[in-house]
Amino acid sequence: MCGIVGLFAKDERLQPQLGALLSDMLVTMTDRGPDSAGVAVYGHGHDGRAKITVQNGDPDADLDALVTALGDATGETIAATRRGTHAVLELGAGAAGAARRFLTDRFADWRVMSSGGAIEIYKEVGLPAQVVEAFGVPAMTGTHGIGHTRMATESAVTTHGAHPFSTGADECLVHNGSLSNHNNIRRDLARKGLTFETENDSEVAAAYLTDRMNDGADLGQALECALRDLDGFFTFVVGTRDGFGVLRDPIACKPAVMAETDRFVAFGSEYRALVDLPGIEGARVWEPEPATVYFWRH
Repeated sequence: MCGIVGLFAKDERLQPQLGALLSDMLVTMTDRGPDSAGVAVYGHGHDGRAKITVQNGDPDADLDALVTALGDATGETIAATRRGTHAVLELGAGAAGAARRFLTDRFADWRVMSSGGAIEIYKEVGLPAQVVEAFGVPAMTGTHGIGHTRMATESAVTTHGAHPFSTGADECLVHNGSLSNHNNIRRDLARKGLTFETENDSEVAAAYLTDRMNDGADLGQALECALRDLDGFFTFVVGTRDGFGVLRDPIACKPAVMAETDRFVAFGSEYRALVDLPGIEGARVWEPEPATVYFWRH
């Protein structure tokens, strides 16, 4: 079943509340997915700097050793912030690719959740209230964010099988539904050099969009391509560094509702996820149309 929420702050004055609002929205959707939960928050990046969010299931894992080794390997001064089982590593943007390869080769017990100039992803097995509290999400500031609570149908209940999935810099996707041709798409993308961490069909959808954007499409164009190439039932909410997109398949059997004011755009699997947003009583509220791309950009 799964529950999805998303919030795109058009008004800068709303950004300090983004983490708190997104957390409340996600907790409201708890009964749609008790297996795992996660959020992607797009904060204010710094020019020339990149962030890599990593996760280790061992609470005693030596983050200092990772930071020292990564700094020696890249020649960068690494700033690290630990949040529960996750940590955010900050370094020069030009070293991000090499850093990610080094982590994969030398510190495989630290799994990369996301990388880019603005994105941070936090996800774990457990209920939304537990997950957002463990990572301090309500106190986070950001321009936009996406959340998901999962009822597993396609793959194992693990941290890495939880949403959001990030397969490109500052890109992420959450999904409610099931893709019928994900194995074929996975093989095609693997031939092009994309790699996969899980058997989840939603990771394939994320990688598909990454591939389209690597070929020069913007998020809106990539979502249009998805209508042509992806089969099954799906509602996607997708983030990029400055963009926020929504897409439902042509049948659109998975529930979705949106609201827009001059301060925000919001998405929820059900309207109750939106009822406490500031100014919701004056919002334009609608059900997104089937096979229609919705796309906003800062």
